[in-house]
Amino acid sequence: MKKEILLIYTGGTIGMIKDPKKKSLVPFNFDKVLDALPELKNSEIKLSNISIKKPIDSSNMNIQVWIELAQIIKKNYKQYTGFVVLHGTDTMAFSASAMSFLLENLNKAVIFTGSQIPIGVTRTDAKENLITSIEIAGSGKINEVGVFFEDQLYRGNRTVKVNTEHFEAFQSPNYPVLAQAGVNIKYTSAIDKKTNEDLIVHTHLSNNVAILKLFPAIKTEVIKAILNSAKGIVIESFGSGNAANNAELLKLLKEAIQKEKVLINITQCLHGRAVEEKYQTSDVFVKSGVLCGKDLTTEAAITKLMFLLGQDISIKEIKKNMQKNLRGEITI
Repeated sequence: MKKEILLIYTGGTIGMIKDPKKKSLVPFNFDKVLDALPELKNSEIKLSNISIKKPIDSSNMNIQVWIELAQIIKKNYKQYTGFVVLHGTDTMAFSASAMSFLLENLNKAVIFTGSQIPIGVTRTDAKENLITSIEIAGSGKINEVGVFFEDQLYRGNRTVKVNTEHFEAFQSPNYPVLAQAGVNIKYTSAIDKKTNEDLIVHTHLSNNVAILKLFPAIKTEVIKAILNSAKGIVIESFGSGNAANNAELLKLLKEAIQKEKVLINITQCLHGRAVEEKYQTSDVFVKSGVLCGKDLTTEAAITKLMFLLGQDISIKEIKKNMQKNLRGEITI
C-alpha cells in the first residue's frame, strides 16, 4: 500500500528554480515536482501538492497563513499518511511552533523544511532536505510537528534558527533531536507518543503580544511602553532569568500584572533555562508575579501566548497553561 504525502508550499528559497530561457531564478511549479526530482519516483510513496492561496517570503509570515495551513491539514488529514510544509527559513521556527499549538492530538507527521540555496541551483541543499522530509513523513514514526534540516529532525516548538550562511541553519538547544539522517534514518526516544484522541484543529490566534528584551541601562520609558503595548509579554532576561534589582522595574511589572497582563520570563541564552530564585537578581520577577518560562524558546513562548490569548479562557487559565507542557514545548 502506497504512503500518500501532501506537500504544502508556502513560499521561500526552496521554491526557486532556474528558468532555462530567462537564466534567472523563478518560483518553482510544484505540479512538476517529479520531473525535477526523479529520486521521488518510487512505488512506495505517492506525492500530491498544494500551495497556500498566496505564497510569500517567510519574513511576511502572519496569523492568516498559519490558520490557512492548519485548515489545509484538517481538510486532508484522513487522506494522507503525512505532510511536508515547504517554508522559508527565516520564520520557520515560529511557524512550526505555532502549528504545534494549533494541531492538538496530532497523530501524524507535519514536517517543515526548506533550504539555504534554491532548488534550482547546483549546490542546493533543497533536494536532500525535501527527499528525507518526505521519507520521514511517510515513516509512521513521527506523530508531531517537526523541522527537518541538514540531516537533523527537531521538535518544531524546540527549534531556533542560528545561522544564515551555513547549511546547519537550525538547532534544538534544550531538547534532543527526534531523528538523525545518515545512511539510515535513526529515530530517537525523544519522539512524542501517539494519542488515542481525535485531532482538534484550533483556528484562533491573537497577535496582542510583545517581546521585551532586557539590556544593561535600558530606559524605564522603554520598558513601560512595551508593557503597555500588549496583553501578553515575553521577557527575555539575562542568564538564568535575571534582571537589575530595580524598584522602578518591580513597580512596572506589578502594575502590568494588576492590569491582568500575562508576563513570562525566559532566558536570552541559547542553551539553558530561566530558574526562579537561583540568584537574588531574579527577585524582581518572583516578587512581581511574572511567570517563569523555564526552557521555552522565544518562538515557542510567543506563539504559545498567541494561541492561549486566542482561546476563550480566563487569565488564570492562560497563566496556568503557559507553565504547563501542552505540546512538548517546555520541560517541567
